Amino acid sequence: MRYTSRSQFETDQDCAKRVKRTERGWAGHFICAQDCRFRRNTLLEYGETRVVISTVGAMFSRFHMKGSGPEEIGYNRHYETMIFHAHKDGEYWEADVRKEWDGARAGDWQLLMTKENEDQIDNLANDMHEKNVNAIAKELKRALHEQKPV
Repeated sequence: MRYTSRSQFETDQDCAKRVKRTERGWAGHFICAQDCRFRRNTLLEYGETRVVISTVGAMFSRFHMKGSGPEEIGYNRHYETMIFHAHKDGEYWEADVRKEWDGARAGDWQLLMTKENEDQIDNLANDMHEKNVNAIAKELKRALHEQKPV
């Protein structure tokens, strides 16, 4: 789902300005991520709190039958967004897949490709990822402003 108004987008962007955002070029979760043609991995940092938002999808494994479309990466979905607390791994902050985020979400976290959306599915996945990034950025700011642990 896309933003319906410019003011909603600008409000989300204004909130996100104060949270350090790093886009990374690798998948943040999913054991078969190397077979996914769609991968987004965003690290958000605010104060001492770090969160990884990872979206993967469009999986074509080596066992995949040509011409049959992407494989499901979970029950009834071809794309998913997962959110995790981060932990230090060498010089990088990576998703701690043992500690899934239990705070705010944008609602959407999975997509199933259909005949109706197949031409725009990657754009829908990008939108899903961005909405979750902005929801987490808002939650980080709210929690730290109210001195609540996240």
